[in-house]
Amino acid sequence: MTMKGFRQISSLLNSTTSRKMSSTAVQSNLVLDNMNPCIKKMEYAVRGPLVIRATAIEKEIESGVQKPFPNVIKANIGDAHAMGNKPITFIRQVLALITHPPLLETDEFPEDAKDRARAILKGCRGASVGSYSDSPGVEIIRRHVADYIAERDGFPSNWQNIMLCAGASEGIRACLKLMTNPGEGVRPGVMIPIPQYPLYSASLAEYNMQQVGYYLDEDRNWALDPAELERSINESREKCDIRAIVIINPGNPTGQVLTRDNIVSIIKFAYKEKLFVFADEVYQHNVYDEGSQFHSFKKVMNELGAPYNTMEMASFMTCSKGYMGECGIRGGYAEVVNLDPEVNAMLQKSISAKLCPTVIGQACMDAVVNPPREGEPSFESWNGEVQGVLASLKRRAKLVADTLNSIPGF
Repeated sequence: MTMKGFRQISSLLNSTTSRKMSSTAVQSNLVLDNMNPCIKKMEYAVRGPLVIRATAIEKEIESGVQKPFPNVIKANIGDAHAMGNKPITFIRQVLALITHPPLLETDEFPEDAKDRARAILKGCRGASVGSYSDSPGVEIIRRHVADYIAERDGFPSNWQNIMLCAGASEGIRACLKLMTNPGEGVRPGVMIPIPQYPLYSASLAEYNMQQVGYYLDEDRNWALDPAELERSINESREKCDIRAIVIINPGNPTGQVLTRDNIVSIIKFAYKEKLFVFADEVYQHNVYDEGSQFHSFKKVMNELGAPYNTMEMASFMTCSKGYMGECGIRGGYAEVVNLDPEVNAMLQKSISAKLCPTVIGQACMDAVVNPPREGEPSFESWNGEVQGVLASLKRRAKLVADTLNSIPGF
């Protein structure tokens, strides 16, 4: 058959198929007018129209379309490895060992990586990461997370308050859902910083909760002014029942690191207003500015003592950010403290409906909170890689800030 004949037959088949489809059009019962209005209202800018257009341009370049630039740099989301960051060797060694245990019998891997892998596999049913874990996560990993928090803060952490999750986002959403009210009446409200990470505005819209924005002070390095918190809550009291406050520290996208005094003011405000505290601390390793220091909210609450150390709080961490950048592996944790026991039971029931977070992600989180110690075989190479990544991120952060600040109007 000639190519011309092939094209004629293809055209005929396509037109016939098209007529059949149009004459037997599917009648949809679920349409835009009767679907969940909260989903329609929801926006998530980091994967919105600009990203869709950028992806289309990438496809055009790949197909040979000439552009005045050779490639597209997607800076819309913190996807470190997509932007060229290399994975940390020790983390990938542990993941390789748990996913293919016969490697434990070879001499290709350092003993400390093997020790971590054996401990994780021992905690898995059937000694396999292919099995379900408990809904809050593998117990030994939760214990390691609690040890990490206790060492970081100087205060005890109960491993039973640790919930492993598929990235910090899932932990945040799980806790937010406790406060939703799908019935009639006043909507629950949540205070979030402006500028913010779009996860919060998107999730609040999806859950039909009221966004209560408070503005960070750009002239004071994006500090949080207690007077602004008062303004924000007072202006929104009649619109909603304000239940919680979100603090992103270090800031995203602003990059500020809150001082201890700032954190004290926020805690006292939250206590006065009876607010549940969401402490988004996923960038706690990324502190570059001279004189800046990361203070966790849990640490400051404990240092203040009663009554502040009895406040309800959830803090979040992930292996997607920091020096790790393992976004696609989806590992994270939430530490939820001072929750009413009956509410905690409901939280556990809610997360059990999802069966469990990815066990590979849990193991990645374990390698972050239980890294090589000084004197172990992998310590020197691990420390060198970590410091190298953080130094590179610091240089690039300064480059971006200096460049944007040099543009008139920015």
